[in-house]
Amino acid sequence: MNNLNQLILNFDYDQNFKDQDFYVSKSNEFAFKLINSWPKWEKNFVNLIGENFSGKTHLINIFLKKFKGIKIEANKISNDFLKKIKVYENIVIENLNDKIDENLLFTLINIIDQDNKYLILTSRNPIVDYSFKLNDLNSRSNNFLLCNIENPGDDLMFALILKNLSDRQISIDKKLIDFIIKRIDRSYGKISDFIYKIDEISLKRKKPIDFKIIKEALGE
Repeated sequence: MNNLNQLILNFDYDQNFKDQDFYVSKSNEFAFKLINSWPKWEKNFVNLIGENFSGKTHLINIFLKKFKGIKIEANKISNDFLKKIKVYENIVIENLNDKIDENLLFTLINIIDQDNKYLILTSRNPIVDYSFKLNDLNSRSNNFLLCNIENPGDDLMFALILKNLSDRQISIDKKLIDFIIKRIDRSYGKISDFIYKIDEISLKRKKPIDFKIIKEALGE
């Protein structure tokens, strides 16, 4: 990570990493500040929204390291888990989807409400957009504070590309990153897919990343 910070400084970009290498930008600043402002929340229920690779799990890990709590995947909620949460103040449910056991989720929400605990629920789409079969759960979904991670701006795209390449021990010139940013979709998933692709092409060609490899990965 020190190498990455040095590279960013060399490229005349402001260093803006916080807590375990999380890069704070306009796209995720509200989410970052909210997570770190616990327990001074407007509501005890927070829905952290963002596409895959947007940093939701990274923020959750920062939160749990700082404030402690228990975490589980939405599809793994069980009666045993409902018993476990009694001793925790903070509960995190990751990756809400339409296959979740609605009765268990509703019971969990009621426990958290009654015991004045806190819940962070992560999802790709806002919980209020889900059409639950359980009407009471639809009603409960309106009690969540919605916290959306927006699509990345240029600064965050730069940091994500640089970090992902650095994690693979790949150095790259600033002008190449600028070239990529102008041509790639502003999507966390697309950035991740692109990094994987140029790494794969570079390894196959046994050549460092250059404009030719980047254009091939972009399909140009």
